[in-house]
Order: sequence, then C-alpha cells, then structure tokens
Amino acid sequence: MPRRSARNAIFEAAMQQFIERGFSACSVEDITKAAHVPKGSFYNHFKSKQSLAAEIVTAYGKGTTDRSVLTNAALAPITRLKKHFAALNAYFSSCTDGCLVGKFMAEISVDTPQIRESLRRVLSIWGAQLASAIAEGQRQGSIRKDLPAADLAAFLIDSYEGTILRTRLEKSPRALKSFVKVVFSSIIA
Repeated sequence: MPRRSARNAIFEAAMQQFIERGFSACSVEDITKAAHVPKGSFYNHFKSKQSLAAEIVTAYGKGTTDRSVLTNAALAPITRLKKHFAALNAYFSSCTDGCLVGKFMAEISVDTPQIRESLRRVLSIWGAQLASAIAEGQRQGSIRKDLPAADLAAFLIDSYEGTILRTRLEKSPRALKSFVKVVFSSIIA
C-alpha cells in the first residue's frame, strides 16, 4: 500500500477546514489534527498558513464544476453561460458551506497579501472565461452590447458570490434560482 503524503493530507485537510470554518477560525494545529499529522510537519511542507491558503485558493479556483462549457464553440454563447450557471447552481444547491473564494474575500486584509493576490488571479481567470463567452454573444447579437463584456462578467461573479452567501444563510436554493432568472432576462439582447 502506498504511503500517504503528509503534504497532500495537510492540503486536503486545510481546504476542508477553510471551506467549513474560514481562514481566521483555523489554526495550524486544527489543520494538522484534521490531517492526522504532527504539527511540526506542517512547516516541512508550507512556509505559513497564509501561503498554504493562497495555494488552496488557486487550486479551488480551477473549479468545482467543469468550466470548459464556457469555451465550447459547438454551443451558442448564451447556452454556454446558462449551462455554466446551471452546473454551479446544482453544486451550490447541495453545498452547505458556501464558496471558499467568497469566504476568503470576506476575510482578507492588509495582513494577508498572498491570499489577496491568489483571489485576484482566480477572479481574473473566472472573469476572462465569462467575458469571452459574453463577448462572443455580443458579436452574434444574443447578449446586450451596451456594457463591456468584462464589466458584465465581473458583475456576474460578484452577484453570484452574494447569491451563494444568501443561499447559505437561507439554507435554500431560492437565491440561486432568482439569480439565473434575473441575470438571463437582463443580459439577453
């Protein structure tokens, strides 16, 4: 049987702890206890809790759902966006802990520059993916053209993060359904 990697165990335990509790509420000791490794082994693999969190944000930013639908040229741009948000809604309807990116955005401060930079990179990637589909829809005439694609993409991300928070608060997918209804009735040309 292959030996379990302490680094992977710490990484996975930290991701789960951060998703459930947030950054500030977790100590290195909480993470190593959840990973079933000695506390001292944490620093053999990670410089600090913040550097670990920044790495986790980057990994989480790759997506809990398949984002390739946003670049699927076989689908109309508006269909890509609808499928993307339908997949996110399916995931977050059953996810009681919310979005790690949203949680970290609420917690970042001047004292967490590595996390802040990881969040900026993730939001930039997400924004570019959405903006690409939106811009194509604008060129084809299916998505409103009066707002730049990048602005619409940023608005969708910001609104959706708020929607996830509301879903978590209400313990109901009502906000997710409202998001889709309002967004798609607003952006279609």
